[in-house]
Amino acid sequence: MNAHNVKRFTARNSREALALVRQAFGEDAVVLSTRPSEGGGVEVLAMAPDGIGQIEKAAASAPLVRAADPSPAMRAPEAAPARAAAAKPKAAAPGATAEVQRDVEQLEMSTLSFQDYVRNRMLKRRQAQRDLNALPERSVDPVSAMAAEMAAPAIAATPPAAARRFVDAPVLSDMEPIAPLAPQADLRAQAMQAAQAEQVTRSGEAMMAELRSMKGLIEDRFGALAFMEKLQTSPRRAALTQRLLDAGFSPALIRKMAEVLPADEGDEAAWAAGVLERNLVAAEREPALEETGGIFALVGATGVGKTTTTAKLAAAFATEHGSGNLGLITLDAYRVGAQEQLRTYGRILGVPVHTAHDRASLEDLLDLLSAKKMVLIDTAGMAQRDARTRELLEMVSHRAIQKLLVINAAAQGETIEDVLVSYRAAACRGVVLSKIDEAVKLGPALDAVIRHKLRIVGVANGQRVPEDWHRLSAQALVQRAMRAQAGPSWKMDAGEVNLVFASFGSASRAAGAALHA
Repeated sequence: MNAHNVKRFTARNSREALALVRQAFGEDAVVLSTRPSEGGGVEVLAMAPDGIGQIEKAAASAPLVRAADPSPAMRAPEAAPARAAAAKPKAAAPGATAEVQRDVEQLEMSTLSFQDYVRNRMLKRRQAQRDLNALPERSVDPVSAMAAEMAAPAIAATPPAAARRFVDAPVLSDMEPIAPLAPQADLRAQAMQAAQAEQVTRSGEAMMAELRSMKGLIEDRFGALAFMEKLQTSPRRAALTQRLLDAGFSPALIRKMAEVLPADEGDEAAWAAGVLERNLVAAEREPALEETGGIFALVGATGVGKTTTTAKLAAAFATEHGSGNLGLITLDAYRVGAQEQLRTYGRILGVPVHTAHDRASLEDLLDLLSAKKMVLIDTAGMAQRDARTRELLEMVSHRAIQKLLVINAAAQGETIEDVLVSYRAAACRGVVLSKIDEAVKLGPALDAVIRHKLRIVGVANGQRVPEDWHRLSAQALVQRAMRAQAGPSWKMDAGEVNLVFASFGSASRAAGAALHA
């Protein structure tokens, strides 16, 4: 290596010295040493980037005297003094100052030491590459391999102590730190961060849901208090509320009507009856089922009167169009008495009754009776929460079959609500109110029909066939419901009315929101 390739830079601090190095040799300059100068500044020895190449070429071609121990780390301390002594010049150049002579001595000594260091570094790099290639492919980590390759020469091929000051990387307190290269992203850490973020999101959503629930509860309570205050300050609202509660209507519908009661309305009961009539859909203005014909399946819970209602419809149709245009099918294979009851009606009417046990046999019977103007299908009575209810509904889900849901008008409002939901009343052609002669209060049934926006196609008020089959108007049904009065044991006073509406929630208010005043 030519000594003129190495230059000395002196500055007040390392930052300025390194700036001089970059200005002279560029960004890829090689810093050989840094040390404090005599004047209190910093002295830096550096060389051009191509000097490393010259050194490596010289190190590769120059002979290397090795000790018995092949380890450079073990050999370097002993060999350094010998090489330094052999390389040291015996006389200074003529005319050179003492400082230049010292620099020449140091540079000549460092050249031999640096050549030895570079040779050892090359040998270690080749050995690390061979070890890396010998590893299984699945165990090679690019980041770890790169780190090992970079660290192995620096650790195992430490230069001699005499030349170490010329080749060690500068470590100065006032130098700006160099940011290390970012390692490869850790997928496991990213997955954990994503899971933590998702957990935080879920916790936030749960907290928001709880806050909304608390807000709704507070609004419900204040709403109930405001409504009860209206009842106390408005005798007409209190009287209407008492009247509708006695008739069996739900608190949702009652509260909606009480809130929209006009201030100038004289007779609140007549006004309420008019509102109920406008919201109740009855089929009195449409052609009767026995006149239009079609395929109808009567479905409903146990004991609501499906078989009797089927016989009434059959008798009414046979009276108008004759028994030859009528077909009867029963799906009630669970109760022998039900089949015999319908067959008895069939014999009276002169119509045979067919039995279907599954969907295939039902479709075959429908093809057989396709020429009939009306076909009535009597189904087995099942509780609304019975698992077989869904199977029954799927069995009668033929596109030509129209379902009629039979409702016991004497049942509780909650029971009627459950039946409407379980039997999918919204998909039915309409509902039939049975046993209205047994119902003390017709309000619960009408309330449920209004809330679900269903159509009443007929009512049954007795066991006579076909005399107890009627098509009542909405007005007649509402007037019948409003006439109902609770018995002394079930009649509420003002304090009990307040208790009913004190526990009234937003869901119940939403159920009565569909009422059109």
